Amino acid sequence: MANPDANYTDLLIVGAGLAGIDTAYRVSSTLPELSYTVLERRDGMGGTWDLFKYPGIRSDSDIFTLSYPFLPWDGSKTLASGPEIKAYIEKAAATFGIDKHIRFGTKVLSADFDTSIDLWTVRAERNGEEVVHTARFVVGCTGYYNYDKGYEPKFPGIEDFKGQVVYPQFWPEDLDYQGKKVVVIGSGATAITLVPAMADDVERITMLQRSPTYVSSLPSEYPLTKTMQRLLPAGVAHNAIRYRNSVVLIGSYLLCRQFPTISRQVLRAAAKAQLPKGYEVDVHFKPKYAPWDQRLCAVPDGDLFKTLKSGKAEVVTDTIDHVSENGIVLSSGRELEADIIISATGLSLLAFGGIDLSIDGEPTAPHDHFAYRGHMLSDVPNFAFIIGYTNASWTLRADISARAIARLLAYMKEHGYTHAAPHTGGGELEELPAFDLAAGYVQRSPTAMPKAATIAPWRIRNNYWLDALEYRRSDVEDSIEFGTVAAPAQEQDHAAVG
Repeated sequence: MANPDANYTDLLIVGAGLAGIDTAYRVSSTLPELSYTVLERRDGMGGTWDLFKYPGIRSDSDIFTLSYPFLPWDGSKTLASGPEIKAYIEKAAATFGIDKHIRFGTKVLSADFDTSIDLWTVRAERNGEEVVHTARFVVGCTGYYNYDKGYEPKFPGIEDFKGQVVYPQFWPEDLDYQGKKVVVIGSGATAITLVPAMADDVERITMLQRSPTYVSSLPSEYPLTKTMQRLLPAGVAHNAIRYRNSVVLIGSYLLCRQFPTISRQVLRAAAKAQLPKGYEVDVHFKPKYAPWDQRLCAVPDGDLFKTLKSGKAEVVTDTIDHVSENGIVLSSGRELEADIIISATGLSLLAFGGIDLSIDGEPTAPHDHFAYRGHMLSDVPNFAFIIGYTNASWTLRADISARAIARLLAYMKEHGYTHAAPHTGGGELEELPAFDLAAGYVQRSPTAMPKAATIAPWRIRNNYWLDALEYRRSDVEDSIEFGTVAAPAQEQDHAAVG
């Protein structure tokens, strides 16, 4: 049985990134009397934006939809840098007093729900010692990938390479690439960010890709954004820009999915117009898949295309035969000389930060359950999680989920419930993957995440506007079973959430 006196809190939030701070704000604003604690494994908040330090690190979706609706973004740039986003998250935490509830350097290892008293026992590690927390409700805001290890394909002969091999997820602060020959392996957001960011400082930089990715140029600033910020109050301007950008974002996605052939032609034509005359656009920038089968990459003011046009960088589309002492030998026979190889080959999918979940001591895996409205697990009481969109800014869905969690907790408090668990009703559901993408990191780990289904409330959509409408119209009680258990004498003050 859980010890309800061990670091008890009504709500335990795991992770102090964009989603964790959002959840803390939404819940504390709805239920200010609720006690809550945020456990963060790192020594600073920010999640992804605290972890990644590589040159040029930035958002790959516009910052106005990535930021919160309740805290205006100060700048006017479309894509913000990693340090700017981290500073914004820290500002949000300080502005709303959330920073006082964060326990840094605390890595959560396991969480077990005791149905006899409706409490979670959460075991974590801090400074090499075990710490135990108990909570009525737990929310996992840990992202979707492994912080400790990225995807590292085994390149034949890599052990023979005399230069330095670097992984963007663990960028060395003292890496000296001035005047060096650099090969970046990959074609995703990380690779297309690194190439223009490093090009001016290296002797030569090459982006080596096995297959192309769709790359679209976005203006670094929209004139209308500055006009709205100048003429309207900060909060009004921020949310108006956020609304406009979300409409454009979701609208362009739907157009791409509805008209894939035309969309491919438009994207190809846009890339061709920004590349040198005669450039092999169909080799390097024309994927075999349809737009948004994998995430479309955005570059500010076409910086990648400008770098290629200037001759400071090169894109090579080929496969690796082996790595030699001096670089990479391709299947075509060409050798790319390198002093530094950067393996920007993607992430490793991981649900809930790898926390071992169990109920009454019985282990349960994320893929054993269906995702309820994209933020709870079927038949798992008092547990929620946050995952963002694959086709839009992470925060758009994160904020909907955070508000839904706050509403659920308020409902539980109002009715004196001590547990709530989504339930499928026992019927057969047609299974779908949580992430509707053909991306490598999804395909490599098909059972890492919870399951989705074809019908509400078990489907996971990638449409912010439909999700926002469903949130407003949905009934808190829909497909959720509530109940109350008698609390131990020492826990009478916490008989219901809040």
